[in-house]
Amino acid sequence: METLSTKRWLVGTPLRGAPLAHLYCFPHGGGSPAEYVQWGPRMPQVEVMSVQLPGRGSRLNEPPFRRMNELTETIVNEVEFRPTFAFFGHCMGALVAYEVTRTLRRRGLPLPERLFVSGFRAPHLPQRELPIHDLPDDEFLAEVDRRQGLPDEVRQDADLRAATLLGLRADYELLETYRYAPEPPLPLPITAQAGTDDHVDDLAAWQQHTTVPLAVRRFPGGHFYLREQRDRVARTVSSTLLASARAEQS
Repeated sequence: METLSTKRWLVGTPLRGAPLAHLYCFPHGGGSPAEYVQWGPRMPQVEVMSVQLPGRGSRLNEPPFRRMNELTETIVNEVEFRPTFAFFGHCMGALVAYEVTRTLRRRGLPLPERLFVSGFRAPHLPQRELPIHDLPDDEFLAEVDRRQGLPDEVRQDADLRAATLLGLRADYELLETYRYAPEPPLPLPITAQAGTDDHVDDLAAWQQHTTVPLAVRRFPGGHFYLREQRDRVARTVSSTLLASARAEQS
């Protein structure tokens, strides 16, 4: 039975009947669950649930998290992940998914069947961009636009910019204050992926964080290849997850 707390954290459309697997998706910095809710119809045997973070969407009035350990500990406390599950995260979401997995292991709780990390370098590698979370508003938004692009509606609507600024700035602070702490590699498969035109490199360095061979994938497109190749990405992720679920059940 889902708690009210769990429902506050997760957005998605439950499948009719019993799904073979559950996919929990973590959004990029400033992102919303809408990115992954559209995956649901494209994954007919997988229940897709997107994590709704405070400070945006239906939780706009809640204070956003600014430190990784506080966020991951809270997620593990509040959300009960259903059996046969996997995590998918893009950019900041990849790092959050990774750290949630490590938190589950430290607690002795069930781990995901697979971790999909997208558009983000392995966490032990130094990030190449200078910190921007404490810049003045206009400079901060201009730098965010340069790095990842802002939607046209945010550029053109001052009220919308103001509404999204707090959560977006908190996300960058969370990323920029993160410090990797070495732990043993995870005993589960990791798929590291990015767009062919994405600036992210060294995807192979994720091998350090898994005890099994790493899978690396490149999809046509830039940093937000997830939008450009939505059908292809959803189909590939679904087939990989379902293969793991069937192997586990056999």
